[in-house]
Amino acid sequence: MTKKLTIIMANTDPRNVEELGAPIFQATVAAAMSYEVEVICTSIAAKLLKRGVAEKLVMKLGDSRTVYDFIKEAHAAGVKFYCCSPGLDLFDMQREDLIAECAGVVGAAHFIEQIMSGESKVLTY
Repeated sequence: MTKKLTIIMANTDPRNVEELGAPIFQATVAAAMSYEVEVICTSIAAKLLKRGVAEKLVMKLGDSRTVYDFIKEAHAAGVKFYCCSPGLDLFDMQREDLIAECAGVVGAAHFIEQIMSGESKVLTY
C-alpha cells in the first residue's frame, strides 16, 4: 500500500509568512520518510505558486532563505506542488505564471477524491 500524504493549503495566506513554514516543512519531512506527498494550494494559498511571490518572502527575520528556497527543498525531496484551478481564475493567473516546482493544475475533484478514496492521509491548513 502506498503511503501518501496530501496537504491542502487553503487558508494559508502568503501575507502571513509565519503560516507557511509548518505545511512546507511537514511535506519535506514526510517525503524524506518515503511518503508520496502532494501539496495542493487553493484559495489564497494559490498565490504562493505564482512566480515572484515566494521569492520575496522570508519566514524568519535575519534568515536569508526565502519561502521559495523551502519550496525548492521540498520539491527536491520529492514533494509535488499543485495549484487548484479556481486559484488561477481568482488571481488572474495563467499556467505560465506558476513556478517551475508546480507539477500542474488540479480541480477540486482531485483533492475531494484524495480525501474520499482513503488512499491518502490529508492535512489541511
